[in-house]
Amino acid sequence: MRRRPLKTRPLELVLSPVDNQRLANLCGTLDENLRQIETALDVTIARRGERFTVRGAQAAKAAEVLQKFYGDAKRGLTLDDIQLGLIEARSRGAKDDTPLLTRRADLRGRTPRQRQYIQNILEYDITFAIGPAGTGKTYLAVACAVDALERDAVKRIVLVRPAVEAGERLGFLPGDLAQKVDPYLRPLYDALYDLLGFDKTGKLFERGAIELAPLAYMRGRTLNHSFVILDEAQNTTPEQMKMFLTRIGFGSRAVVTGDITQIDLARGQKSGMVAVQKILADVRGIAFIAFKSEDVVRHPLVQRIVDAYERHGDE
Repeated sequence: MRRRPLKTRPLELVLSPVDNQRLANLCGTLDENLRQIETALDVTIARRGERFTVRGAQAAKAAEVLQKFYGDAKRGLTLDDIQLGLIEARSRGAKDDTPLLTRRADLRGRTPRQRQYIQNILEYDITFAIGPAGTGKTYLAVACAVDALERDAVKRIVLVRPAVEAGERLGFLPGDLAQKVDPYLRPLYDALYDLLGFDKTGKLFERGAIELAPLAYMRGRTLNHSFVILDEAQNTTPEQMKMFLTRIGFGSRAVVTGDITQIDLARGQKSGMVAVQKILADVRGIAFIAFKSEDVVRHPLVQRIVDAYERHGDE
């Protein structure tokens, strides 16, 4: 005789002091914020006024989150506030104490691995970050590069990407070199605009303090006093990876990021990001960090999508 799974008892929560405006801010338009909490923690939430009923295995965590958000709801809550707050609650980590000089005053590592990632970049000359999309690999690397430039620790930022299409054939791209590589480098532009502002980023480009380049244009160069980021490095070959790493000059720091589950190289071609983990594993002065799905700082469904693909492998 099969046993029926035990049902978890609903958890009752009363928020006080009662404030209708705070309750409205907490719940969001058409209870949108509550739906975000339900999705992230796999619970169901029902409410009548200030009384909430929470059902699910993580009901206690959801009640704790509701209580915290209610305390923050005096000033209003955006969808970003809810999603970032849920990520921090999930990680249960202390806030990062390392301030980075960008225009984003709230910028910090949201999970323990993100905080370790920032610490690695600050302490090591070369840092490798491997993990799924949405874990902040590129954005935090650019933030550390901006911080180094603002502190005058480096003279320029060099952002590099391999010009590999994501499984599609985009065909001939018209225009000069900058226009041809722009589609590949757009995520790096977006991070710079967010961290420095549009005007300041433009001025830094004009005076050569920031440079964006396809990986192919790194051959033969030596990068001194630079903060170099190689993004989407899963799409480099082992030869390209070696070429890039040997460009690093005096007073420079490098961060290499990539997701080895999304390799877009031709079939049968090895990824330099996969090979480098074994080749450089014992080399001093180099740090590796592997992000997991719980480090995803995007819509709560992204973490579940990553988990689902990991469970099903390459199906």
